[in-house]
Amino acid sequence: MAGKAKEVQVDVAIIGAGPAGLTAGYLLTRQGKTVAIIEKDETYVGGISRTVEHEGYRFDIGGHRFFSKSQQVVDLWNEILPDDFIQRPRMSRIYYEGKFYSYPLRAFEALSNLGILRSTACMISYGMSKVFPIRDVKSFEDWTSNQFGKKLYSIFFKTYTEKVWGMPCNEMSADWAAQRIKGLSLWGAVVDGLKRSLGLNKRPNDGMATKTLLETFRYPRLGPGMMWDAARDKIVATGKGQVLMGHALKQLAADGASGWRLSATGPEGDVVIKADNAISSAPMRELSARLHPLPATTLQANNLRYRDFLTVALMVEGEDLFPDNWIYIHDSKVKVGRVQNFRSWSPEMVPDESTACVGLEYFCFEGDGLWSMADEDLVKLATGEMKTLGLLDPAKVKGGAVVRQEKAYPVYDEDYAANVEAMRRELEDKHPTLHLVGRNGMHRYNNQDHAMMTAMLTVENILAGERVYDTWCVNEDAEYHEAGDEGAEKQIPARETRAVTEDQAAALASVREVPERIASTDRKAA
Repeated sequence: MAGKAKEVQVDVAIIGAGPAGLTAGYLLTRQGKTVAIIEKDETYVGGISRTVEHEGYRFDIGGHRFFSKSQQVVDLWNEILPDDFIQRPRMSRIYYEGKFYSYPLRAFEALSNLGILRSTACMISYGMSKVFPIRDVKSFEDWTSNQFGKKLYSIFFKTYTEKVWGMPCNEMSADWAAQRIKGLSLWGAVVDGLKRSLGLNKRPNDGMATKTLLETFRYPRLGPGMMWDAARDKIVATGKGQVLMGHALKQLAADGASGWRLSATGPEGDVVIKADNAISSAPMRELSARLHPLPATTLQANNLRYRDFLTVALMVEGEDLFPDNWIYIHDSKVKVGRVQNFRSWSPEMVPDESTACVGLEYFCFEGDGLWSMADEDLVKLATGEMKTLGLLDPAKVKGGAVVRQEKAYPVYDEDYAANVEAMRRELEDKHPTLHLVGRNGMHRYNNQDHAMMTAMLTVENILAGERVYDTWCVNEDAEYHEAGDEGAEKQIPARETRAVTEDQAAALASVREVPERIASTDRKAA
């Protein structure tokens, strides 16, 4: 007979110890609130921003640049991890037909590599897309063809995108393109190239080149997991928070009095957490199936889809194979979608200076052929594909490791937006003390900093005692994610849902007090 479940009473129960969940927990405990965070992974916090260690080698799951246009996010990073950031050069390229292309694309370089005939065809295609654009834009293919022309779309977007998502580009929602590559255009790249060539992109007062795109970024010296390990430790150190590792969500039930009863299955039995508010970064589909009472929109949530992901790390004798952080593989002869060089992220990711370490990223669905392959077979596949691409001598591979990540990417198919909106509206109407945050919690392809912003606004809503801010407006800016200046936005873009009282304003201001004080101190020191 099973023993009685352990009971915990806190102000806020949090599902998931990724960037969103830990950000919320950190800010709440800093304000004196008690929190309990459940995380189903037994070892790692950070979600897809965790860092996995294998025999001294450290692997970043997908690559995470610490760059944000939000000053509040930058201040929070500095507060949680004040002494362990390093500055790293940004370099990403596309591999296509044996040649390398800068990413984002540099027009002159791309046209030069493609040759006169293909370049001419690309420019004609681009011109046609401007004169005769697709009027009823529904798919990724439509959006990208309008932006770059059908020829460049077929070369630089179609193959890679279909590898990532496992579906034809004409079945993918245009929302994904509009969110991830917005603000970029072929004409913009041509103009930027001309300015660089003629030395016209100088700031008038200091002679510094204007950084139209991110050229360097900060990075924790031991990988992004270092940030989230520190956040977890600080939460626990307050005495106000606990992080329960190896605990999977069993049920989240409304208690009939606007609060919540969360039950989780852990290594030592069930735990029941009672709380006034609940924050979920769990996948919407998973949350819906475990909510009680069952939402009317469970069917819509069940139709939400996810793309899974695995990394095959190869330890290679000799120097680094390439200087890039990662290379996008636009080649249908191989299954790999992207290749990382872990030392380019941080020299401390690789313990042996005489050994290089690269990570091949494969996009798959949980349970399919790639996902189910034995680790040794995946290492053989990765080694063979690197040989096919001409990037590696198989004789120099001295070892390998595999890291699997389920539900890495929320899929943007043609029905996803309606399904998400239906569940969002029902939960907001019926359960004002249940808050959805993060990439999977909101089924939105958010970067790490955007996931944090949703948590930061959620904390402000909890402190105010109502939904003062619309968290769903995060990541609706019209600029490419890696364009602009770090910290240029002093406040998180947020639509107010209603007027704020004086007491609420005071509570919200206190959330920002410590980061702003730290930022002010840093500015004076500089």
